[in-house]
Amino acid sequence: MPSRAGFVCILGRPNAGKSTLLNALVGEKVAIISPKPQTTRNRILGIVNLPKTKAQDPAQIILIDTPGVHKPDSSLGRKMLVEIREALEGCDAILLLIDVAQKPDARDEFALRMLRDSRAKVFLVLNKIDLLKSKDKLLPLIEQYKNLPQFDEIVPVSALKHDGLDLLLREIALALPVAPAYFPQDQITDQPARFMAAEIIRERVLTGTKEELPYATTVIVETFEEKPKLTHIAATIYCEREGQKGILIGKKGQMLRRIGTSARLQIEKMLDTKVFLELFVKVHPNWRQSRKFVEELDWRRQLEHLTGSTR
Repeated sequence: MPSRAGFVCILGRPNAGKSTLLNALVGEKVAIISPKPQTTRNRILGIVNLPKTKAQDPAQIILIDTPGVHKPDSSLGRKMLVEIREALEGCDAILLLIDVAQKPDARDEFALRMLRDSRAKVFLVLNKIDLLKSKDKLLPLIEQYKNLPQFDEIVPVSALKHDGLDLLLREIALALPVAPAYFPQDQITDQPARFMAAEIIRERVLTGTKEELPYATTVIVETFEEKPKLTHIAATIYCEREGQKGILIGKKGQMLRRIGTSARLQIEKMLDTKVFLELFVKVHPNWRQSRKFVEELDWRRQLEHLTGSTR
C-alpha cells in the first residue's frame, strides 16, 4: 500500500501560536505553551499519523515546531535562529503562521525572507481566526497574501479552537512525498521524557513569574531515575542574578514549592507514574550570553553525556 511521509516546519513570529498548533495537530501536549514570547527555544518534533481514506493514502506528518522568528541579541537568541534554519533545511513543507489578530511587523517580514530560497511547498496558515470580530475581515487578509509567490496554499485556522485543522492536515498530507513512515505508529515525539520534564518545569516558571525573570531562567534535569512505582527527578533552575534566585525560591520557599507541585502533577500525567521531584535554584551570571552553556541546553547534546536512562 503506498503511503506518504515527510517533515513539515512550523515557522512564525513569537506568539503566533506555533506550539498551540503543534499540540492541536498531534492531539497531545508535546510543546510547552505560555503567553510569554520566545517560550520555545529548541526544535520540537510532533508526529501525526493519518489513516488511509477513499480520498488519500495513509500519511505520517512529522511536524517541527521552531522558536519564534526574531532578531537575536544573545547567544541564546543566535542558537534559536540556528534551530530555525536547521529545521528549514530538507523539510518537505513549511507552515508559515500569521497571527490575524496582530498587525504584520518586521518579524513577519523576516520570516518571509527566510522562505525565499526554500524549495518546499509553503502553506500560509492564518491563525487565531476566532479572535476576529467579524468573518468579513478574513477575506481581505486572504486577498492581501494571495498574490505573494511564496505561498502554495492559504488555510485559515484557529489552533486553540481546533477550527480548520482537518483541512490543513489533508492538504499537508497531499504535499508530502510517497515514502514509508519514519517513526512507529504509536510514537508522537522524538523528545526524551527527561527533556520534556525540564520543559514542563520551565513552563511552570514562565507562568508563575513576571517581567524579565522568565527570559533569564532555564532548567536542566540532573537526575532522572525510573523505578517500577516511582520516578525520581532532580532538576536545577538556572537564573542570572541573586535577586532572581530569591524570587524563584520565594518567601520561606513558597514560590519554589508552588512551581514544583504544579510541575510534578503534569510530569506524573505525562509519565503515568508517581514522581518525586526535587528542585534547586542556581545563579549562572549572564548565561544567555555564554555560547558554551547555551549549547549544553540542547537535549541532544545532553544525551551525549548521559550514561543512565535517556527515556
